[in-house]
Amino acid sequence: MKNFVLFLITAVLAYGYIQNQGLSLPAPGISNGDNQAVQEAYSQGRSDVQLTARGVVDRLLRDDREGSRHQKFLLRLDNGLTVLISHNIDLAPRVNSLNQGDAVEVFGEYEWNSKGGVIHWTHHDPNGRHVAGWIKHDGTTYQ
Repeated sequence: MKNFVLFLITAVLAYGYIQNQGLSLPAPGISNGDNQAVQEAYSQGRSDVQLTARGVVDRLLRDDREGSRHQKFLLRLDNGLTVLISHNIDLAPRVNSLNQGDAVEVFGEYEWNSKGGVIHWTHHDPNGRHVAGWIKHDGTTYQ
């Protein structure tokens, strides 16, 4: 019992140290290298950056129904950064089977903000003037 308590205290202290240092443990099935461009864009305050991000759904948000309708959710990256995903459901299919904790990959345009940023243009451009984005979830690509 004494060894278990010692192990538990050590694990809690190690976890606290990792969190305090700004480090994170990678989410299962998520590659660390895929989010480097997101981290750099966020750290440098850059916008209009076309990139790919991988993470897990941290929180589902209500759809934005003002103007073009958008499905919204927060994506937590392996480094702990959360990014808002704003997916135009007037131009692309809704990701109906999306749940908190699901692994998701997105390709779109990053816009900086102090909360982690937004990735939009996760769909095709019907006018053909913008790079087509997408969301991959559970073996299906939505664009």
